Amino acid sequence: MKIALTAKGWDIPAWTENLNKLLPDAEVRLSDDLGDLSEIDYALAWKGDTAFLKDLPNLKAIFSLGAGVEFLTQEPNLPNVPIVRVIGDDLTARMCEYVVLNVLMHHRHSLRSLGLQANRDWNQRPDAAAEDFRVGMLGIGVLGLAAARKLQSLGYRVSGWGRSSKQVEGLATYHGAEGLDEMLAKTDILVSLLPHTPQTEGILNLDLFKKLAKDGPLGGPVIINAGRGKLQVEADIVTAIREGILAGASLDVFEQEPLPEDSPLWDLPNVIITPHIAAVSAPYATTKGIVEQILRNEAGDPMVGIVDRGVGY
Repeated sequence: MKIALTAKGWDIPAWTENLNKLLPDAEVRLSDDLGDLSEIDYALAWKGDTAFLKDLPNLKAIFSLGAGVEFLTQEPNLPNVPIVRVIGDDLTARMCEYVVLNVLMHHRHSLRSLGLQANRDWNQRPDAAAEDFRVGMLGIGVLGLAAARKLQSLGYRVSGWGRSSKQVEGLATYHGAEGLDEMLAKTDILVSLLPHTPQTEGILNLDLFKKLAKDGPLGGPVIINAGRGKLQVEADIVTAIREGILAGASLDVFEQEPLPEDSPLWDLPNVIITPHIAAVSAPYATTKGIVEQILRNEAGDPMVGIVDRGVGY
């Protein structure tokens, strides 16, 4: 078995080492030294140069090494083989940690507390209870639903929105444009875990922010985006924070990465910036899941997490 690997900006030796451990009979070839292209069975990719994929005549499947797949679905002339996204307990757990952490950071006014600490200011102010907060989840796939369940376990009132109708036990769900507006009107903290598609690009904009509830415990709504950077219009976030339309934000992804040093987002009050680390793919956990998928495919069993090219995820 021959596996092609490309991962822009990542620790390539860590990925090859784990692949070699888990598939000792396979040969891992890097994208700049593939040898005979007809020998490549599988490709593992994360951004970077993926144009070579169209030249692999016997490819069986392409695996994304991260949660996003738009860098593949937007690649012209991609081979007509399954594109498989990462699905694994490690990635899901990391995303849940990020979402819960940032909901709590805003709920418990953590930035304010850090400011008080810096000034040696003992100023006690009670926080509202979790049950007083309405959290809206944009995207209720594997990651969104898992995060929703974690928040529910802490007492938050959670609802979810998706592109199409989806019934989830114990969770109020909405879909379509009308359903989105209905959910936004009763959302204090909006969490976005949507994929990047032509339909979702720029969805986090000023018009949407104005539709969020204004009567929540924080004195205004908060957005948390750990999905994709192209979902947000950053100029609108700046305007919304400065004009009080948003009370705060947590942003892990950006229109341009790294976030430029001159971006006004860095200095906005009550805005938490993290460098796209909400759910970083761990080499061992991710390769373990991919190897399990490869072995399933080799045995003739169906793989899970296959991307629907028609919708982009």
